[in-house]
Amino acid sequence: MSPQVHNLQELRRSASLATKVFIQRDYSDGTICQFQTKFPPELDSRIERQLFEETVKTLNGFYAEAEKIGGSSYLEGCLACATAYFIFLCMETHYEKVLKKISRYIQEQNEKIFAPRGLLLTDPVERGMRVVSFWCDLGVHTSLSPGSSNRSRIAKK
Repeated sequence: MSPQVHNLQELRRSASLATKVFIQRDYSDGTICQFQTKFPPELDSRIERQLFEETVKTLNGFYAEAEKIGGSSYLEGCLACATAYFIFLCMETHYEKVLKKISRYIQEQNEKIFAPRGLLLTDPVERGMRVVSFWCDLGVHTSLSPGSSNRSRIAKK
């Protein structure tokens, strides 16, 4: 039996009635923004462990990129000081650009991977960068057998 496919709007509407699974920040390396890659048992029948870990590691990589200090960050700081921060009215910072990239990535992951499984990945910005959350639609019951992969079903659509 194939899983029931939901679109993102349906999941967002029913999100208040859904089960929420939170992935906490990982402070083992200090205060840099990264999230735990430990697989939550609540998602066991919904998504493959490898896919979950890959998604969280990708998010962690994006946040590391956003916080990386380089020549452009230094130049942005100098321009900000020189213009009393008015420069930011007409340009985006490197950090803002990466946050937009993260939002696009999350939207793409939701459309291609999570929504068909009855899940909705929430942007950590919406939770104050404290957690990554998954909202599970209780009306969808998918079971992943050890050898099965939902990726092939998604690729066929």
